[in-house]
Amino acid sequence: MSGMWYPEEAEVPYKVTPMGWVRVVLRVVPMLLVILGGLAVLLLLRLIERPLFGMDRPITPYITQFVCKSALFIMGLRLIVTGDRMKKKGAVVANHASWLDIFTLNAAKRIYFVAKSEVAGWPLIGWLARATGTVFIARRPQDAKIHLQIFEERLKAGHKLLFFPEGTSTDGLRVIPFKSTLFQAFFVPELRDIMHIQPVTVKYTAPEGEEERFYGWWGDMELAPHLLKTLSVRRNGSVEVIYHPPVRVSDFDGRKALAKHCEDVVRSGFNT
Repeated sequence: MSGMWYPEEAEVPYKVTPMGWVRVVLRVVPMLLVILGGLAVLLLLRLIERPLFGMDRPITPYITQFVCKSALFIMGLRLIVTGDRMKKKGAVVANHASWLDIFTLNAAKRIYFVAKSEVAGWPLIGWLARATGTVFIARRPQDAKIHLQIFEERLKAGHKLLFFPEGTSTDGLRVIPFKSTLFQAFFVPELRDIMHIQPVTVKYTAPEGEEERFYGWWGDMELAPHLLKTLSVRRNGSVEVIYHPPVRVSDFDGRKALAKHCEDVVRSGFNT
């Protein structure tokens, strides 16, 4: 896989067939029922969970995981998980290919996403993200200190944060250079010696007969057309989530070295 990203690679228009529209309806209705029903249950439980446990969420992440697994099942996207999921205190970093990553990574492991602030406004996905404890950040240099404080609070509370160091989504066929800024949160004195980072590779396999980057969602692509494309195919492909061995933050000299290591490991997953 190349480490370079070529913005000029444009989306290939996808035409939904009449039968494709039937499949969209047959999948959208149960997906909405599962997502909205799960969201309602989650919010009700948070009314009890929040006053009893504060920032800790011992119950509701299981609902999120169930909803995301159910959504993948309804879409017909097969989830394959390999490697051991980290039990130590720390965070998870992964490559970013699509809005589908939200369902895929939540289904595979109970985590809390770190996402760009725009995600909060997305229909359904934004609501689900807010309800499940996602940390929203504005990618502005002046907000860096605020982000570090939020990360420290969540990590000290035992939350496993998951973020995408690439800073953008790709076509799903490559890993672009990781940005090191967010890794700085793990090097504060209170966290450096106890934190671990687990690199994760997310690999999508396109449906039979479709182009390799079928699931990739990047650049100026709109969400609705990509969602329709994914829901309209007769038989969806699969997604593999590879959990690589976690590393101790204190074993690295700084954020750039840690980011580069995680980038190399995540990229190696495409060669397996």
